[in-house]
Amino acid sequence: MASASEAPPVPASSILMSASKLIAIECGAPSRAYMACKKRDANPETCLAEGDAVTGCVINLLKDLNETCPKELKAYYECMDYYSNNFLKCRDVQKAFEEVALNRKKVTK
Repeated sequence: MASASEAPPVPASSILMSASKLIAIECGAPSRAYMACKKRDANPETCLAEGDAVTGCVINLLKDLNETCPKELKAYYECMDYYSNNFLKCRDVQKAFEEVALNRKKVTK
């Protein structure tokens, strides 16, 4: 059983904001499918599968980031949390995180 210090971070706003660029890149297709479904039908039950696909994509991405660049991710989301998700205050740690995160699978900017 993993200790509390080894557990992946809970997706709070600072973590989601820190990963937002990668979420847009890597989860863009399921997100667009979900939004198209919601546009076609306002019934929440209609788009459950598409919503699950977006949620699964984001969760898998966060797990991958926590495995491949945990120090950079943690430094970035802690900065974002401290400065109330103000990107301008965290540009240095953002750059360090994105250099590692974007190159982990050769994702382009």
